[in-house]
Amino acid sequence: MNFIDDVIAKAKSANKTIVLPEGEDERVLEAARILTDEKIVRVVLLGNESKIKAKGKNLDGIEIIDPYVSDKLNQYADMLYELRKEKGVSKEDALKLAKDANYFATLMIKNGDADGMVSGAVHSTADTVRPALQIVKSARKDMNVSSFFFMSKGDEIFVFADCAIALNPTDQELANIAIQAGQTAVQFGIKPDIAMLSYSSYGSGKGESVEKVQRAVKIAKEMAASEEFRHLNINLDGELQADAALVDKVAAFKAPGSSVAGHAKVFIFPDLNAGNISYKLLQRLGGYEAYGPVLQGLKAPINDLSRGCSARDIVCTVALTAVQAM
Repeated sequence: MNFIDDVIAKAKSANKTIVLPEGEDERVLEAARILTDEKIVRVVLLGNESKIKAKGKNLDGIEIIDPYVSDKLNQYADMLYELRKEKGVSKEDALKLAKDANYFATLMIKNGDADGMVSGAVHSTADTVRPALQIVKSARKDMNVSSFFFMSKGDEIFVFADCAIALNPTDQELANIAIQAGQTAVQFGIKPDIAMLSYSSYGSGKGESVEKVQRAVKIAKEMAASEEFRHLNINLDGELQADAALVDKVAAFKAPGSSVAGHAKVFIFPDLNAGNISYKLLQRLGGYEAYGPVLQGLKAPINDLSRGCSARDIVCTVALTAVQAM
């Protein structure tokens, strides 16, 4: 099986419930049908039931909830009020927000009524991520939420982070992203050989960006060796140029003695510019499938879609979300 087939197989065995807030979108409806027919996950669609049914799709076996008339609306609104009242959210504000599909879906997860959420076919990344940060929140207060892409071609699979969320991470944030990406790799059966990327290999280049990565490497290595993360067996090194991280012969010349160089599977980019540009080039010129952005570091999986996504993209992201929820 290729990577995504393996993910789908794992998702089927997980038996998770994933909520799709954009239930009135044609692509989401098509994806919901596939997910249900192939028994990948249990799907909950949010939206106006009349509008959804007017699309003429087969909705057998798919649960539909309209947040405006749900019997759990007031319960969710009360929950949101308690979570956000110290931030100035009134009961009226909470009720209004709870009717929003992304907030309602996130409250479903918080209440244990769903295991994960996938949104973004219609909404912006901010609309998807904001309720997640306010309600589900990060798994650790001292670690930032970040994102990653799986880059897949044939038998090759790489993890790229962060390509969508962290604009210009500090050294500590970069180290956090590396550890989170290591956890992600292990969860999906990928060896956590992590390269912290730069335009420099082992001090060959100079500049603040290089120094930031060098500091991040030191912090991340200390974290990886700690009692909390030691079990992951993270193998991390840097700073490394991309060719040194990928090619044995280049690694032998540029980073002799490195335990990661030449065979890295997880790539940590120094900033969003580098990460976003790199994954798109690999996707468009290298023929790799890009699955993501997938969020990491939340207490429960909530993931974003591109507004140009296809039904297949949605199916794949839902499957990834279900595996994260295991």
